Amino acid sequence: MDYCGVFAVVPCYNEGRVIAETLRSLSRICPGIRIVVINDGSTDDTASRLRSLDIDGMTVIEMPVNSGIGNAVQTGLIFARRNGADYAVKFDGDGQHLPEEIAALMTPLLEKRADLVIGSRFLKKNDGFRSTFLRRVGIKFFRFLSVVLTGHVITDTTSGFRAYNRRALDFAAKYYPSFDYPEPEEGIMFLRNGLTVSEVACKMAERRAGKSSIRPLRACYYMVKVTFAMVMERMRPMKTGEVEI
Repeated sequence: MDYCGVFAVVPCYNEGRVIAETLRSLSRICPGIRIVVINDGSTDDTASRLRSLDIDGMTVIEMPVNSGIGNAVQTGLIFARRNGADYAVKFDGDGQHLPEEIAALMTPLLEKRADLVIGSRFLKKNDGFRSTFLRRVGIKFFRFLSVVLTGHVITDTTSGFRAYNRRALDFAAKYYPSFDYPEPEEGIMFLRNGLTVSEVACKMAERRAGKSSIRPLRACYYMVKVTFAMVMERMRPMKTGEVEI
C-alpha cells in the first residue's frame, strides 16, 4: 500500500519503555507514512527516547502539561490537517495497535465507503488480545447504548484504532471530544452529523508496558462519565457551518 498522504497520529503518555520500538515498527511496516507523536506531558523518559529517534517524516509535539487523550489526539489531527494530510490514522503509543493492520483499516476509506473506520476486536473472532472481562462487559454496554442513541451498531466503541478521510479529519480537527475517554462519544457525534462510520475486523496486542488510565477503582467513574457524554452528545444540536482550523 502507498502511504503517501497518510498521517499516523500517535498520542503517548509515559510510554518510554515501548515508544521507540512502536514507532520504528510503524515506520518500517508502513514506509512513507508521516508520524506525528504527541507527548502529552510525560514524566518518565519518553521525551528523551523520542529525541534519540531518527525516523524520516516524524514530528514530535511536546505538550507542556498532561492535557488528556482527547486534547492530545485533537492536537495531532489539527497538525495533520494543516500539513496536507489526505488521511489520518490514530495509533496508540503503547504497542497495542499493529502497523500491519493499517492497510485493512484504510481500505473502506480508499474505496470511498466510509469517512471514519474503526478497528474492531469483536467483529470477527481472532487470536488477538480482546481486553479484560470487565472491560468487555463495559464495551457491550456502550455498544447497546450506541444502538439506542443512533440506531447504528459499533461493536468496539472504545477502540482507539481509527482512520479518517479528509472529510472526517476536517470535522474531527474542530470537534473531536476533548475529555479523557473520547472514543464512544466520537462515534455518536460522527453518526449524528451525517458522516459514515464503518468497522473492520483487526487484531490488537496487549500493551507491552505501562499502565492503563482506567484502574479498577475508576471503572465506575469511567462508565458514568462516558455514558453521560454519549447521551449529551445525542442531545446537542447538529454541528453545521464551515470548518476553519
